[in-house]
Amino acid sequence: MLNRWSDTAASECMTAYGGQWGEDLALRTYTSRLIGGEKELVLHGGGNTSVKGSWLDIFGKPVPAIFIKASGHDLAHIEPGGHTALDLEYLTRLRLLAELSDVEMAGELLTHRMADRAAMPSIESLMHVFLPAKFIDHTHADAILALTNRPDGMSSVREALGAEVIVLEYVEPGFPLARRAVEALEASPGSKGIVLMKHGLVTWGATARESYDRTVELVSEAEQYILRNARHPLRSAGAAPSTSPASARERYRSIAPAIRGLLAIPSGNADRPHDRFILRPIITQETLDLIESERGREIVLTPPLTADHLIRTKTLPLWIDSDSAEDPQAFLERAAAAIRRYALEYTAYVARHQSGMAAGLDRFDPVPRVIVVPGIGVICAGQDVEEADIARDISAQTLAVKKTIAGMGAYEGLSEEQLFAMEYRALQHAKLPRREHLPLRRTVALVTGAAGAIGAGICQVLLEQGCHVAATDVQGDRLTAMVDGLKGVFGERVMGVRLDVTDPESVAGGFGAVSEAWGGVDLLIVNAGMAHVSTLAEMDPAAFQRLERVNVEGTLHLLAEAARHFKAQGTGGDIVLISTKNVFAPGAKFGAYSATKAAAHQLARIASLELAELDVRVNMVAPDAVFSHGEQKSGLWAEVGPDRMRARGLDEGGLEEYYRQRNLLKAKITATHVARAVLYFATRQTPTTGATIPVDGGLPDATPR
Repeated sequence: MLNRWSDTAASECMTAYGGQWGEDLALRTYTSRLIGGEKELVLHGGGNTSVKGSWLDIFGKPVPAIFIKASGHDLAHIEPGGHTALDLEYLTRLRLLAELSDVEMAGELLTHRMADRAAMPSIESLMHVFLPAKFIDHTHADAILALTNRPDGMSSVREALGAEVIVLEYVEPGFPLARRAVEALEASPGSKGIVLMKHGLVTWGATARESYDRTVELVSEAEQYILRNARHPLRSAGAAPSTSPASARERYRSIAPAIRGLLAIPSGNADRPHDRFILRPIITQETLDLIESERGREIVLTPPLTADHLIRTKTLPLWIDSDSAEDPQAFLERAAAAIRRYALEYTAYVARHQSGMAAGLDRFDPVPRVIVVPGIGVICAGQDVEEADIARDISAQTLAVKKTIAGMGAYEGLSEEQLFAMEYRALQHAKLPRREHLPLRRTVALVTGAAGAIGAGICQVLLEQGCHVAATDVQGDRLTAMVDGLKGVFGERVMGVRLDVTDPESVAGGFGAVSEAWGGVDLLIVNAGMAHVSTLAEMDPAAFQRLERVNVEGTLHLLAEAARHFKAQGTGGDIVLISTKNVFAPGAKFGAYSATKAAAHQLARIASLELAELDVRVNMVAPDAVFSHGEQKSGLWAEVGPDRMRARGLDEGGLEEYYRQRNLLKAKITATHVARAVLYFATRQTPTTGATIPVDGGLPDATPR
């Protein structure tokens, strides 16, 4: 492992934080980030670090304190305030107790924070308190777990790291482990680290650098030992080659929506009957080589490397046998049976151990979070893309470490009792982030014409409500710029896809790209459209046909693909067509647009009749005169505006004011207004399909209202 300490970077951290927080906590922050930046050491909030120092009380008197990473904080991005200050002198006295329950320990930690609003400190706080060193680092290093998670793990660790490292059998984290660790250190006072079997590594030092250097040193020694002792190839010399990622990815696209539908669980809400999951696949050659090897199933179907991963991945993945040449329907039937069986087995597992469940905890749903399919790869599930990505990252690291262990021999994880004790432990559940409840958190939307004003407004409002949004358009540069801006705010919940609605293959490819990224589509916003200004007498038939291909055929292609997609997914869906007031009140010299949009509107009404049996609701929003959304200008008004301004002798501002004054409410219609109407249908506020919401400020001629 590379030692990433930099005097320059450490000095920069000191400059940034030393004045307010002091040198020790500034350097504690620096090395915490070094550790958090190594996925081979910790993942997604795992591990913890601490430093002992002092805290000024209300009288200005320094009081002994320990600053320890707060539960759930991510070391890679931690700020000094992410280390909660605790009363060191008082908490040290807890070692005198013979027993301390989780409830009691949590109470002591909370009531002895130096700041009453500080975050809950780590479950491992007392181990950091009891161990005497100033700086302490605790990681779940891959190389260490590769040594510990074996039947001969203790002897392997001693052989790899030598007598200066203490090796402890698995002890439940918290008070029992804290006492056991300090007792072991007192028995071997010259030790430079502790290996916790099936758990991780603890190192310490008088300085932040010394503790960090020891982590790197011991992990490097473990890595070298593994290289010297890897003797068991996973694939025999004559084994058939495994599936290529390209073939696996193509197959995954075709089955992902159906798998996503099979994973959905009943919500108890008649209007939104399914709670769906977001899927994130691992499709790499290394993964396919492992799971398709002779020992693939034996290696993969084993408990997690560390109990720290349980709340993200459950105790075991689901394995579904697959033959890339078999009929897709036969595979999906087997997948459905396997998912049902997994749910029954998980429910039975909880029932076997529920007497040990902490009071007040809700059961996790029985749906697998990790599915392994030879010929396809590994599919990871979460309530949103952040959860799914955590499961994916943990799974990728887990597979790599288990492959390493298999190269040396057999794998041995924690027992079922030990796993349950950690999975249903209140202090573990406290690590799960408490997110604001957003109505579209588990929803995936595909928006066409997203680079225009209305499309951009719809994307933004959907994202604000937790949705995962695939913004699509033919205007590549404008789309890229818009998506980049949204990604800065909404991260991995937004993606850009170039999609030409006039090309059925492009439409199918767009749905496929979203299925590969997130598992499927639940909400389709048909927004792409074109306009043309001409009298009927002067109409160029070719211009009319261009509009017909986009506005009518494009709508047809989208509705047809959505119908096939929603049927395969089996959890219903929603389609919202961005119609126009011109369907009801057409304008002179606007015949091509009015006629083709009316045809699209009628197609959507027909879709509402045909797709209702699939619980797919199809509705329309009819706006008027939306000129822009932030930097995104309306393509329609770029086409129509010059003619309208000439006819009325107005500039751009005057034209906008003209349209505002002509509606009953004298309202300026914005893309956000249109998006809110879309949101009404997307969140299923009423059992409505085949309906139109006008968003026009009140135009008496644009009926029905």
